[in-house]
Amino acid sequence: MKHMIIVYTTSPDIETARKLAQGLIGERLAACAHIGAPIEAIYRWQGQTETAQEIPLTIKTMRSRYPALQSWLLAHHPYEVPEIVAVDVIEASPAYCRWMQSQTEIDSGEPIPL
Repeated sequence: MKHMIIVYTTSPDIETARKLAQGLIGERLAACAHIGAPIEAIYRWQGQTETAQEIPLTIKTMRSRYPALQSWLLAHHPYEVPEIVAVDVIEASPAYCRWMQSQTEIDSGEPIPL
């Protein structure tokens, strides 16, 4: 379980969130991504307090894929400084962990048994 992480980011709209999620899944950088309902963000940017509506994106992956996932997000995200935060998964079912690992591994030709 200690190798699983959840990565959190936001996007400016649903279309961007879908493109990011589909790209990450397509590149096998993530096993799953959840697109949430719109949220209101209040933050400080360039000395000003800003308010914006954003779409949360929760990404499930393995720690070993994080460097490539972060690089991909930085290259494809429309924000100048996107939020990219990863947290460790403390507990998860063994079957789910194996599934996540199988979906994010670089094709070695040998599937991980579920």
